[in-house]
Amino acid sequence: MEETYKNKRTEESNDPAHYNLIVIGIVIGMIGVLLRFTGSWMFIDAISNILFVVGIILCLKAVLRILK
Repeated sequence: MEETYKNKRTEESNDPAHYNLIVIGIVIGMIGVLLRFTGSWMFIDAISNILFVVGIILCLKAVLRILK
């Protein structure tokens, strides 16, 4: 029974959906970082910070699912 439990956990950890979510989070975070260095629009800093935080949250969510 222990072996079956370990195999199931390994399969769940290797699910490509987790890694796709990490890639999406990294892309969103990088867009937020790049927006900080572009333009002088009044709200660009707030938008870039929001995108950066959303990217961080997505990545942490995926990593915690992998570790679970």
